[in-house]
Amino acid sequence: MIVREKYLKPIRGFYNSDLIKVITGVRRCGKSVILESIIDEIKAKTDNIIYLNFEKTSDFLKASNVNQLVQYVKDNRKEGVCYCFFDEIQELANWQLAVKDLRLDNCSVFITGSNSKLLSQEFLTLLSGRFVSFRIRPFVYKEIKEYEKKHDINVSLSDYLIWGGFPGRLANTTLEGTKAYLFDLERTIVINDLIKSYKIKNEVAFKKVVNFVLRSNSRIFSIRSIHKAMKSDFPNLAVTTVARYMECLKEAYIIDEIAQYSTKTKSELKYFGKIYNCDVCLNSLKVSNNIYDLDHNLENIVYNELLYMGYELKVLINKDKEIDFLATKDNKTFLIQVAYSVANEKAYEREISVFDNLDNRNEKILITNDIIDYSTSLVRHIKLEDFLMMEEL
Repeated sequence: MIVREKYLKPIRGFYNSDLIKVITGVRRCGKSVILESIIDEIKAKTDNIIYLNFEKTSDFLKASNVNQLVQYVKDNRKEGVCYCFFDEIQELANWQLAVKDLRLDNCSVFITGSNSKLLSQEFLTLLSGRFVSFRIRPFVYKEIKEYEKKHDINVSLSDYLIWGGFPGRLANTTLEGTKAYLFDLERTIVINDLIKSYKIKNEVAFKKVVNFVLRSNSRIFSIRSIHKAMKSDFPNLAVTTVARYMECLKEAYIIDEIAQYSTKTKSELKYFGKIYNCDVCLNSLKVSNNIYDLDHNLENIVYNELLYMGYELKVLINKDKEIDFLATKDNKTFLIQVAYSVANEKAYEREISVFDNLDNRNEKILITNDIIDYSTSLVRHIKLEDFLMMEEL
């Protein structure tokens, strides 16, 4: 595996803090490896370390309730600060009570979880101001290239556009192995993390909504528009149920939703948002004829890469035309349009025209997979292969 410095750097400043370090992200995105990297760094100065993975039966049996966990740490720690690492702690009921006590008993506590319910209202009330959270995501292209060098494999750009950046899938040397791994991952997320955890009753309707949403990444939707698309198959499905399904997907870090900002009203638009998958493989797994949705996957990848670079993102609506990203960082704002290709004249005019009637206070950027430079005096064109290796715009 690789050392994911981008994620480790902001966590390091809290190694010796009594604040609880909460590390979240979708299942199998690399949270456990982040914990291992932190443990390796702390081992250089102390062996007063306790690690438990609550998804492992042997570890869970060591501390299957709050009292047992507190006692286990007490029995196994040494003098001085004890560094406690609890992987997938949401498997332990009322875990918040244990970490609350441990942080007050000279422990530096690190926890991971695959659900944003980890940061539930109960947790926030109990430990308000006493934790810091860090979200981990699947590999971006730069990390894949680093992994590639270390493990002597080759991952093409087209492979990344289709199968994304879940770290575990890179260990498979065949397409069949990659797809088998990712299908298993999707089943685990949908069945274990969602249907079972949320006690979904109408599994058929839920799976239908999930498939529709994951297949429709990089598009603007509302709860009502998704409900309308399901109406013919599930006439009794309530809008509130669809809304709950969407919250399940967000809480498990499977999808993100970003708001629209209107140049006309100078405000965010309610009810409609743009949905992105945590990884493009969740779209590609829905394809049965090998005709992959590279246009929307490319935009989804740009979204993930911009987040990795540290940009805050919104969709900009400019006189009924959609600009994919209003990206802001360090008081700099960029207007970014994404297309697979603008080699066709109509495609070029369509994508460039979204910037019409906007002043030049913010730089305008077009990102495509073309190898020809389509920059103009007002719009900077960035080739996808160049963009993916950039640290910032």
